[in-house]
Amino acid sequence: MLKILFGLLLVINGGLFAYQQGYLDTLSPPSREPSRLTQQLNADKLQLIPATAKTDADAKTEAKPDTKATTVIAPLEAEKNLARADKMSNALVCAEVGNFDATEAKKFETQLAGLALGERLTRRSIAENVRHMVYIPPQPNKEAADKKAGELKRLGVQDFFVIQDNSAMQWSISLGVFKSEEAARNQLAALNQKGVRSARIAAQATGASKVAFQLRGLDAAARSSVVKIKEGFPRQELRDCSVDAG
Repeated sequence: MLKILFGLLLVINGGLFAYQQGYLDTLSPPSREPSRLTQQLNADKLQLIPATAKTDADAKTEAKPDTKATTVIAPLEAEKNLARADKMSNALVCAEVGNFDATEAKKFETQLAGLALGERLTRRSIAENVRHMVYIPPQPNKEAADKKAGELKRLGVQDFFVIQDNSAMQWSISLGVFKSEEAARNQLAALNQKGVRSARIAAQATGASKVAFQLRGLDAAARSSVVKIKEGFPRQELRDCSVDAG
C-alpha cells in the first residue's frame, strides 16, 4: 500500500514539474498573455492610438461635403431661375410710340398692320401745348353776358373779359388763363371765396394735336418687331405706357 501511495506522489510531482517547465504546452493552446504576445506577427510595427484621435479616413469622411444633397438642390434652383426668366421674357407689356403728326401717324399705322395686333393697338391724341382757363360758361346773348359781368364787379372781381368772337365760347366770361392746372385751381378757389359760384376750369390746346400709339399685350417677339418699325421714325419716342408723353 505504501508503495502505491509513493508511486502516485512521484507521478503527481513529475506532472507538476513537467507543467512548470512547459513540457505540456503542446497538448493545449496557450492562453497566457505572455505566450500570445510572443506568437504575434510583426509585433514591433504595432502603434497605440489614443481613443479620442481620428484617422485620416475619418477626417476625410467628415470633411467631405454632402455632394448628393448639393447635386439635388442645384438643378432645382436652376430650373426655378429658368422658369422665372421665361415668365419675365414672355410677360405682357404696354409700350407707347409717339408723338406723330397726322402724316407720320398714318405711315406708322400702315406698317403696324402687318403684325395683326387687332385690339392690342390703340390710338390716343396728345395736346402738346395746353392752357387752363377759368371761365363762366357762355350766356344766351350779349345782354345776359353784360349782366353777369356787372355781378362780378359787385363781388369785387375786376380782372375779366367777355368773349365776343364767333366761337363755341361766345358770350362766356374769361377769368384768367394759366399754364398749369394748379394755378387755375388756385384762381377758382379765390373766386369762390368772393362768392363766384358759376366759374369753371377748361383745358384748351393751343397747338395741333399729336397722335401716340399704345401697344398692349406684346410678347418679346412682337415688341422686337415694333422696335424695328419704329427705327424708320427716328424722331419718335418708344416708352412705357406709364410714362407721361406730355
